[in-house]
Amino acid sequence: MSLLSFPFSAGNTGECNVNLDLFLKGDDMDTTDNRYRRMLPAEWFPQSFVQLTWPHSATDWAYMLEDVTACYLRLAFEIATRSHLLVVTPEPAAVKALIEEKLPRRAADNITYFCCPTNDTWARDHGFLTVVGTAGVELLDFRFNGWGGKFEAGLDNAINGRLFESGLLRGQYVDMLDFELEGGSIESDGLGTLLTTSACLLNPNRNAGMDKGQITLRLQEAFGVERILWLDHGYLAGDDTDSHVDTLARFCPDDTIVYVKCHDAADEHYAELQLMEAQLQTFRTACNEPYRLVSVPLPDAVYDEDGERLPATYANFLITNTAVLYPTYDQPDKDMEAGRALQKAFPQYDVVGVDCRALIRQHGSLHCVTMQYPKGVL
Repeated sequence: MSLLSFPFSAGNTGECNVNLDLFLKGDDMDTTDNRYRRMLPAEWFPQSFVQLTWPHSATDWAYMLEDVTACYLRLAFEIATRSHLLVVTPEPAAVKALIEEKLPRRAADNITYFCCPTNDTWARDHGFLTVVGTAGVELLDFRFNGWGGKFEAGLDNAINGRLFESGLLRGQYVDMLDFELEGGSIESDGLGTLLTTSACLLNPNRNAGMDKGQITLRLQEAFGVERILWLDHGYLAGDDTDSHVDTLARFCPDDTIVYVKCHDAADEHYAELQLMEAQLQTFRTACNEPYRLVSVPLPDAVYDEDGERLPATYANFLITNTAVLYPTYDQPDKDMEAGRALQKAFPQYDVVGVDCRALIRQHGSLHCVTMQYPKGVL
């Protein structure tokens, strides 16, 4: 398969093609060019690096640190052999030594380390959300409250501020700490539309006192979007996030949505995921066309040591500049079926499975532990 340096399809709008052309001229944007609309880029927008926040013995991974570290090493390899990787850790010397021992030089030399205290490792939810536009790059720092106060997150909530102060990132810091929002709870198509779930963003454990209209306005102002598509159905058992959209349905190039489909009528998710699929079929693009829907299977049930079902999902994939990394769960038939579906959605990318059985034991997966940053930030 031939790989593009920056695989991108703008769908059926010329305006986004203009945005991309302007951006690819270089890191410095002509801020007088009104054609460059302020936007939250789609994940397939050209990236400068991906962030991992590394596990350590003071996190909830302590009881299985060896297993999860092996998963992170695999992720680091798959990312750093394709793009730059930023590793956030309170133990940079030890992590660097481990990576240099375990990974080839072509990966190890493509990693930057940032020393910072952390509670946990879910970079998708504590990382910056980055907007690009006529004012350049804006690094939006939202409040992370441990998914509605479920877990201590004070150190993780401070990572962005410390990272910006370090000088490693380029852009304007924007304080959004009066509003609780996690990266896994929203999807952007880069064309002015967000996809999210009512169960998460309207949950009173986040932004209590704000109604749907107020939250909609806040998101529109923050991200320069015109439309928000609210999914009212879909959940995964064992999900700590109150139904993050990145576990259920994802925007992809060419007006495509990849979503989780359950085929087993006896499964506890069947009815809700059927309703979610039906709602997705009613959604329309900004040009009033139906989305192209591509389903990935719901994995077979995965349980923890106490018999609790875990929120395993193939929708939790990461789009990088040249590859789509997706989680696998040692279920060969379904792992392969998911890979084939993702190849349909991303025909110009490598589609690479990463064993995420370790990650799912803490109720998350591959997309949850990563955060991509658009070109021009590092």
